Amino acid sequence: MFIDYYELLEISPNANSETIERVFRYFAMRYHPDNQDTGDESRFSEILEAHNALKDPVKRAQYDIQYKDHLKLRHELIGEASNNKSIERDVVIQAKLLSLLYVKRRQDVNNPGIGDTEIERLSGCPREHLEFHLWYLKAKGWIGRIENGMFAITVEGIDRANAEHRRDSTTRLLDHAG
Repeated sequence: MFIDYYELLEISPNANSETIERVFRYFAMRYHPDNQDTGDESRFSEILEAHNALKDPVKRAQYDIQYKDHLKLRHELIGEASNNKSIERDVVIQAKLLSLLYVKRRQDVNNPGIGDTEIERLSGCPREHLEFHLWYLKAKGWIGRIENGMFAITVEGIDRANAEHRRDSTTRLLDHAG
C-alpha cells in the first residue's frame, strides 16, 4: 500500500532538504516514544520512514516516481467518480446481466447457468470490467454460482429484474402520457 510521505510530513513535494529536516525534527520530538505527552511509537516509525526516504536524493527520486504514479491514479479516480455517465453505464451493464440470467433461467429452469466466457461474450463487456458487476450482483444475492460453477440468477435477482421492468414500464407510460 502506497504511503504519501509528503502528506505524512505535511510538506510540499517541492520541499527542499532543509524543510524536510526541520519538519522531521519537529515531528520526531512530538511523536518520539519517550515523549510522555504526545509520544506515539507507530507514528514516530512512519515519520522516520518518510524522512529516510526523502532525505536521500536517490531514494527520493525513486519515491517520486511512485508518488507521480499514485497521483495519476488519484486523478483518474476523481475523474471517473465525477463522471455520472460511468455510473449510468454500470447500471445498464448490471441490468443486462440480470436480464441474460433471467432469460436463461426461464428458458431452462433445470440448467440455468451461464459460464464466464459466455457472459463476457453475451454482455459485450470484457472480463476485467465484468468482475466488479458480478461481485456486486453476487453480494446483493441477485446471482450466484451453481454446482457446475456457472452463474445463475437467484429468486431475489428475479424479483429485482421484475421490479426494474415494472419501474421502466411505468416510466415509459408516464413519458408517453405527456
